[in-house]
Amino acid sequence: MAKHVLVTGGAGYIGSHACKALRAAGYVPVTYDSFVTGWREAVKFGPLEEGDLADRARLDEVFAKWKPVAVMHFAALSLVGESMKDPGKYWRANVLSSLTLIEAAVAAGCLDFVFSSTCATYGDQDGVVLDEGTRQAPINAYGGSKRAIEDMLRDFGASHGLNSVIFRYFNVAGCDPEAEVGEFHRPETHLIPLMLDAIDGRRPALTVFGSDYATPDGTCIRDYVHVSDLVDAHVLGLQWLEAGKGSEIFCLGTGKGFSVREVIAASRAVTNREVPITEGDRRPGDAAVLVSGSTKALETLGWAPKRADLATMIADAWRWHQTGSYES
Repeated sequence: MAKHVLVTGGAGYIGSHACKALRAAGYVPVTYDSFVTGWREAVKFGPLEEGDLADRARLDEVFAKWKPVAVMHFAALSLVGESMKDPGKYWRANVLSSLTLIEAAVAAGCLDFVFSSTCATYGDQDGVVLDEGTRQAPINAYGGSKRAIEDMLRDFGASHGLNSVIFRYFNVAGCDPEAEVGEFHRPETHLIPLMLDAIDGRRPALTVFGSDYATPDGTCIRDYVHVSDLVDAHVLGLQWLEAGKGSEIFCLGTGKGFSVREVIAASRAVTNREVPITEGDRRPGDAAVLVSGSTKALETLGWAPKRADLATMIADAWRWHQTGSYES
């Protein structure tokens, strides 16, 4: 009998890739999405249920219909700058909606929960290779909202036996190597697709936000994880829970960071085109250096990233950029 997994945000960038990975692993991903930021064309690997996470009655319907063995929770607002200007929007959309989802899951007896958290829960901790034990000190409402959801999962674990695997990860890059799904945001805020837009003439230039950080070349340093490697880890997290191994937290990264200027240089090498750039001011809430170790995920979860080099991430993104997009 097929095992259904409820994937919130399954029409988004990471969620759609997760649905493909789940189907490949023998599950039936059921996408639950409001299409505020997702794309109907990205729902290719299982059934779709349209709805808002704040709608408890709709969630109850979906849990009753599909009887999922687990929830994989990606749906969230995730723009750091916006979260600084309008924190209430993030606490409402991310935290209150997640509480509704968690309560619906436990009411339905769905007690395995894989949660997509973020490196933003750590705040700005320069010169530290972040891991699961690093102190969390978010500096924006996006990071704060994700940490609050982690706390809720802990509390519902104690009260209702909810088992959770939490992934804290860093900048996600690349696209499905087969280009069935990809990265397409409106507005686009992620560095690599913005850079490829500039290379391709779809925007005048790439804006480099801040060149006066305390880093070797003055630009922000981030750890990048290929989206396909990332969702493979989420499937492993689901299987970890199914095996009865209990709640756990894993960081996912490459253990080394790349500056904005290093990413620009790598894209030049992959595409053989220059990147037009303009210099901009720092964005509020941006940390200077965020780099993660993944020792625990590698050794305990058995995660084995296959597309971890920057050139591969950019090449896969460039392939999608040239051949794929969503319109609805």
